[in-house]
Amino acid sequence: MEIKQYIENAKNGDQVAFTFLLDNYWNEVYGFMLKRTENETDSEDITIETFSKAFDKIATYNPEFQFNTWLIAIAKNVHIDMLRKKKSSLFVDISENDDRQAYNIADSSPTAEDELITEQNLSQLLRYIKELKPHYQEVIQLRYFQEMSYQEISEQLDEPLSNVKIKLLRAKKLLAEIIEKK
Repeated sequence: MEIKQYIENAKNGDQVAFTFLLDNYWNEVYGFMLKRTENETDSEDITIETFSKAFDKIATYNPEFQFNTWLIAIAKNVHIDMLRKKKSSLFVDISENDDRQAYNIADSSPTAEDELITEQNLSQLLRYIKELKPHYQEVIQLRYFQEMSYQEISEQLDEPLSNVKIKLLRAKKLLAEIIEKK
């Protein structure tokens, strides 16, 4: 089957087509981003975000252009967005009054109220995660709570790396939808 056919099938929601496109273009997008960022974690995150955005907007893909060119354009934009977020978080405009107040802070450790709020937020997040199907719960647990790499998860679950990546993409998307509903 030609790439164009896989793209058409993906536009119609065919999971096999999505998996094929992810497998076929993952290394190209990841390699491109690795050269730009020189950071494996950032490259992996950008690549996942790229495929997530591409699959969400696949209906807007113009077949006059190469699919990999479209993916790389999305990856560049995701990377730029990431850099902007990092840059804006580095520079905060502080007035003299704010600066004086900062020096007057006696204890920066979390208060009992702060700890309670954090605990409640985590407990609520765990309740949302429990609304996911068990296989999505498992990949979220392994990736974000046990902090395993994609490769380690792949080995733990005895599944291909691409399946783990797709499952995590899908799990994060479903979790975001659950949170938005609440």
